Amino acid sequence: RSMNSLHMNSSTPTPTPPQNHHASCTSLYKKPFVESFEETPLLVAVLTYMGYGILTIFGYLRDFLRDWKFEKCHLAREREEQKDFVPLYQDFENFYTRNLYMRIRDNWNRPIRSVPGAKMDLVERVTPDYNWTFEHTGKVLKDVINMGSYNYLGFAENTGTCADAASECAVKYGVGVCSSRQETGNLDKHEELEKLVARFLGVESSMVFGMGFATNSMNIPALMGKGCLILSDELNHASLVLGARLSGATIRVFKHNNMQSLEKLLRDAIVHGQPRIHRPWKKILILVEGIYSMEGSIVRLPEIIALKKKYKAYLYLDEAHSIGALGPRGSGVVDYFGLDPCDVDIMMGTFTKSFGAAGGYIGGKKDLVDYLRLHSHSAVYATSMSPPITQQIITSMKCIMGEDGTTLGQERLCQLSENTTYFRRRLHEMGFIIYGNNDSPVVPLMLYMPAKIGAFGREMLKRNIGTVVVGFPATPIIESRARFCVSAAHTREMLDTGRPFPPLNKKNIKR
Repeated sequence: RSMNSLHMNSSTPTPTPPQNHHASCTSLYKKPFVESFEETPLLVAVLTYMGYGILTIFGYLRDFLRDWKFEKCHLAREREEQKDFVPLYQDFENFYTRNLYMRIRDNWNRPIRSVPGAKMDLVERVTPDYNWTFEHTGKVLKDVINMGSYNYLGFAENTGTCADAASECAVKYGVGVCSSRQETGNLDKHEELEKLVARFLGVESSMVFGMGFATNSMNIPALMGKGCLILSDELNHASLVLGARLSGATIRVFKHNNMQSLEKLLRDAIVHGQPRIHRPWKKILILVEGIYSMEGSIVRLPEIIALKKKYKAYLYLDEAHSIGALGPRGSGVVDYFGLDPCDVDIMMGTFTKSFGAAGGYIGGKKDLVDYLRLHSHSAVYATSMSPPITQQIITSMKCIMGEDGTTLGQERLCQLSENTTYFRRRLHEMGFIIYGNNDSPVVPLMLYMPAKIGAFGREMLKRNIGTVVVGFPATPIIESRARFCVSAAHTREMLDTGRPFPPLNKKNIKR
């Protein structure tokens, strides 16, 4: 069907007779597809639950002391005169923040005072009250190896062609547009970028937006509505989840990268139709990501496209972490698998990672993009993308495509692939449990126990390495992890070791 039926109330056609899809799925891949998700060892799981249990018991004890004014609580709480009102704050969320998150809060929101490139400068801070508040010492931690930013191709830099072009653009156009695209905020730079993105993706047309999160949350409601069905991967990003909920469509969740789970939902949708009335769904949309940022896994796109075609559904692909980071041409997971871009109905991605900028895009058929220009809240009401950011994306994308007359883009793509393979192999050889696909530059290293979350982040900073540690509720309770993001800007020496750093003073030691 033509793409303009995405915004028309068309009935879902009857699918082709069932075939043995899974028996032939290996033939869909041109190279081995290797992913690892080692199950949490039983002993580790038990100890992890015990750790959270002990923290919870001590949390209730400390709350008891706070109620009796033996210990001070700095968080927002209900006032005594409002105790009979409906509470503004959910009790467990407050409990978790007060007694668990506060213990390791120093691992997040660290102030940076440099470009977040391969290395960065951090503002040193101490806490006099066990992470309730922080004070800056005036010192700067220099040349901290940055393993947390999504700077996959190293374009987050303040020197070079991208920085120079963005600077010149700021002088000519200013740094803000002060209007939406439909009013007086449509620059020639925006149209140049959209043509370039369409050419880069291999699609008919594209549209760019000033915010990556809003690209999902505001465009999915424009495409889907009541009487439509969204089949969403259980690990999809919050922006996809929010967009699906705002659409008013029915949402059903399938197990992560599990084609049997997805096919069962597709079959049930075709056979039973809408609940109660059993009419065919107006549209069925499969919602997936290219690289899952917490798992480091790559979507099984060839199998999903095969299922999409078999059951006549639509496919929405979020390439926030895969665009620029995968494929021989750097054009994402479609390029990585050697597939036809036309097989993906809606191609979405962001410029916040590989391009060192901000914003997002939607690519696909011209009918689809023209429809979004009129109906997307993010297009109609949001302020246009900043001119220097637009120029940063144009320059970096031309570099990746080789249209700048150099081989720098191809060299960065090769360097990222080499760094990813090397870093994953070395962690595996050292005995760590790591998740995800061998080609994913997102590398989750499993920590499991709650005490290790804060300890790992602090110990890494002592060694002059900045990384992201993640725990519950962002991950399952027994799957806490550290997440490394590999960049083409990292040298082999950076990946091997970090410069030793003096231990933190007693004021930095958290109980």
